[in-house]
Amino acid sequence: MSPIEALDFVGVALFAATGALAASRKQLDVIGFLFLAAVTGIGGGTARDLMLGVPVFWVERPAHVLACAATAVLVYFTAHLLESRYRLLLWLDAMALAAYGVFGAYKGLAVTGSATVAVVMGVLTGTLGGIIRDVVAREPSVLLRQEIYVAAAALGAATFLLLDRTGLPLWVTAGGGFAAALVLRGGTIRYGWRLPAYRSRPGRSPDDLS
Repeated sequence: MSPIEALDFVGVALFAATGALAASRKQLDVIGFLFLAAVTGIGGGTARDLMLGVPVFWVERPAHVLACAATAVLVYFTAHLLESRYRLLLWLDAMALAAYGVFGAYKGLAVTGSATVAVVMGVLTGTLGGIIRDVVAREPSVLLRQEIYVAAAALGAATFLLLDRTGLPLWVTAGGGFAAALVLRGGTIRYGWRLPAYRSRPGRSPDDLS
């Protein structure tokens, strides 16, 4: 398995773990764990491959689904040992976003040759799994919280592409993209980093328009 393929499996497994942890917070049965782990683990990659018009990755390599299932079962039997499942969910999600965001950019670039498409695929792959998880588990969506999330995936994808232009080995460029995304998302979790939010302002009075 090449380093970039390993990054793909890491992203799937980590996202599956966050789905299973969400199931534990909702006190679901083992089938609920399996379902949430699977849709979270493979959701972003499935949408990416459908948009790129290539065979869906887990259909070609069912090992990804088995990895989701194994992760779900592991979390089902060990989640009660964790003191703060939500805190762990956030950090696992951050690592999954970083890993999967870089792999999505790599695959988008390999299929289309377009840097723009590569960044979009990186963002989609890195964030959609977490969004699906929050919607299905009825958790507050990361998109509706004042947190840096999508921007972290975009930074990781863009960093990978910039490093790729230098001719560095793939493991270096992928590692750089992963680190950039993880640092930005980790800073949000640890230090509360935020992007400036929109603040509503009173509308102008009719007299000001003249």
